[in-house]
Amino acid sequence: MKLRLLSKKKEFNDYSRKAYIRLVVVDLDRSKKYPANFICLLPKNIKVNGKRTTKFESTFGDNSSELAKKLLKRALRAESDREVKAEIRKRLDLLKPTPHR
Repeated sequence: MKLRLLSKKKEFNDYSRKAYIRLVVVDLDRSKKYPANFICLLPKNIKVNGKRTTKFESTFGDNSSELAKKLLKRALRAESDREVKAEIRKRLDLLKPTPHR
């Protein structure tokens, strides 16, 4: 599998809402064009341990968190859109371990 993240941004005509950004996991070995290479959406929250509740977690198993970090870092370097970069940074922050108190 040659995995990459693809960002899909939906703009709204009214100014009351921001753009909605989806991060999609694709396999470039399947095809170079979306949606033929679609695997799943990258969830906002990925559980390190516990029940796998998303397609991403069930597909990539115990390596889900590390794979998500790798894909997000690669996408951050390649992305030029400010809003998409901000969303990628937010997702990376969610994957940082939280200190136990």
